[in-house]
Amino acid sequence: MATPEAPAQRVLVVDDEPNIVDVVSMALRFQGFEVATAGTGEEALAQVDAFRPQIMVLDVMLPDMTGFDVADRLGAQRGHVPIVFLTARDATEDKLRGLTSGGDDYVTKPFSLEELVARIRVILRRTGQQADDGAVLQFEDLEMDEDTREVTRGGAPVELTDTEYRLLRFFLRNPRRVLTRAQILDHVWDYDFGGDARVLETYVSYLRKKLDAAVGGDAPALIHTARGVGYALRAPRR
Repeated sequence: MATPEAPAQRVLVVDDEPNIVDVVSMALRFQGFEVATAGTGEEALAQVDAFRPQIMVLDVMLPDMTGFDVADRLGAQRGHVPIVFLTARDATEDKLRGLTSGGDDYVTKPFSLEELVARIRVILRRTGQQADDGAVLQFEDLEMDEDTREVTRGGAPVELTDTEYRLLRFFLRNPRRVLTRAQILDHVWDYDFGGDARVLETYVSYLRKKLDAAVGGDAPALIHTARGVGYALRAPRR
């Protein structure tokens, strides 16, 4: 008896250049993905609800709004759908904004279709992993349910982007251990963005602020900097 095939993974391709949409869509379909497309930000927002993509390839420069605006408007409502920004803008500032706007990757034009598909597969594999045993990770007053992806501190909910969630999960799975920048980049992003440490520093700063805000900012910080090395999740010294 034949084993039923797994359903195709859904990718939403958003770009206002028809030739790019056609080429990317054709390459993805050839690799077995189910693809939907959009040419504007408003169409992309509508397709997220209608198509329920598992990942988005999102152009930064759209005719009605930027890809960053699309990510901001989707916010927590997009249900942790990963985003790969696709753009001709390769300045470090643009890259940082993309990665801190909920993006999981940033690919600049011109690009290799093989590389784009490979990056999509890496992100889907990374974000699609389920908890082995439905574990609830805990440290001090911080708690993460790996089944529901709910995070609380002091009982208060903490809303995180997908990348912030993976970063915190890595800390929670390695409590009290000093994690080097290279280890964090390798486990959370799979590569080092050309060695630009500001990407990691920005995400750690965002995560710290969200964890502190959940308890009114009065509770002690849990993520500490190990100067010249990296970061550690540990209780403050009393």
